[in-house]
Amino acid sequence: MTRLVVVGDTLLDRDMEGSVERFCPDAPVPVVDEPSVRSRPGGAGLAAVLAARDGADVVLVTALADDDAGDELRDLLAAAGVAVVDLGLTGRTPEKVRVRADGRSLLRLDYGGGLSSVGALTALPEGDAVLVADYGRGMTATASVREALGLSARVPVVWDPHPRGAEPVPGTRLATPNRSEAALFAGSAGDGLDQVTAQARALLERWQAANVAVTLGARGALLAQGDGPPLVVPPAATADGDACGAGDRFASAAALLLARGALPSEAVAGAVAAASAFVAAGGASGVRVETDGGGAEIDLRDPPSDPFALAERVRAAGGTVVATGGCFDLLHAGHVSVLETARRLGDCLIVCLNSDDSVRRLKGRDRPLQPVADRAAVLLALGCVDAVAVFDEDTPEAVLSRLRPHVFAKGADYSLATLPEAPLLSSWGGQAVVLPYLDGRSTTRLVEEARRARS
Repeated sequence: MTRLVVVGDTLLDRDMEGSVERFCPDAPVPVVDEPSVRSRPGGAGLAAVLAARDGADVVLVTALADDDAGDELRDLLAAAGVAVVDLGLTGRTPEKVRVRADGRSLLRLDYGGGLSSVGALTALPEGDAVLVADYGRGMTATASVREALGLSARVPVVWDPHPRGAEPVPGTRLATPNRSEAALFAGSAGDGLDQVTAQARALLERWQAANVAVTLGARGALLAQGDGPPLVVPPAATADGDACGAGDRFASAAALLLARGALPSEAVAGAVAAASAFVAAGGASGVRVETDGGGAEIDLRDPPSDPFALAERVRAAGGTVVATGGCFDLLHAGHVSVLETARRLGDCLIVCLNSDDSVRRLKGRDRPLQPVADRAAVLLALGCVDAVAVFDEDTPEAVLSRLRPHVFAKGADYSLATLPEAPLLSSWGGQAVVLPYLDGRSTTRLVEEARRARS
């Protein structure tokens, strides 16, 4: 299992959600009736919960105070499966309270807003990557914390900065400021792509970082890696929802992808897709952590990357699990059409992906053209794909038996009579279906055309 170490300031976030049907008689302000209160970890704590939901083994290095809010955070983090290294916080645990109605924030109350001192960090826990979620509370400026982070250069370090926080340590693999933060840090205004590119390049030099990805909200993200043209990654679809926590979702997804061997460009593409899905699913307000023994309740539209855990959660919540399968060696428009249609049949889509050995047996020794890690990364970057399950056999029956989807969908180059998985699906009450397929699209044809063009 991938281990991610998250370092940063943890806050207690509360949402007071009610309905508004009238205004106060003594002031032109809405009256929020019968608000319910829901608490969750915020700041670095939210980033840790999101990474744990993605199937990672997460250790959170943070500082919690000895007060009621700190105790509640400890319980919430434990319920979400996050291990905590507590440095101790001198001062009050920061709290942010949002008063909301009909999915929109009306008012925010902040408590414990000043900088607080934290204890010393003797060593950073071992992990496959480190994510620094800086919320400007002073932790990342602590000498012992910065020294420990500077010694962790052997693994990817992702740094999500804050205007009041410390600068990333030299050698950071990926820094992820948002658009306004990049302008502030670089000391230049403007949000055009040319201006954002100049800001990102200035930060590459100033921070001595390997990569800087500026998040652009609904426009996706811009990745600068040097003097070459930047990589701009737009979202697959514009997400309309609560953007609170989207930066934590982006950073946690990018850090996990880098930990699992992805290139920075692949990590940014996957992070854009994850952040877009997160906002569409309700943002931070859609993340629920219960401490009554039920564990963390996760919105199904932004599921964990473990395909089997995802299938179990969707089934337990009464949702519909949809699966499809294939080699997906060169992803083309026909694949995308089938995948998008399949996703609309249920609450999650899991792709059963042939391993490299499986593809070679089916397609010949010159295939696949892309290794399984690359094929999986491309699929996961699509907003319609929720998880990928790799299998080594010639057909996906074994992995389907573990997933037990309600629906198994294939393109119309098959018929139900020739679809070998159909009897298996019916054995547990599932349904095999055939979906429309775009004519003239196939990986084999693309490969043949490329060979003819070279000859």
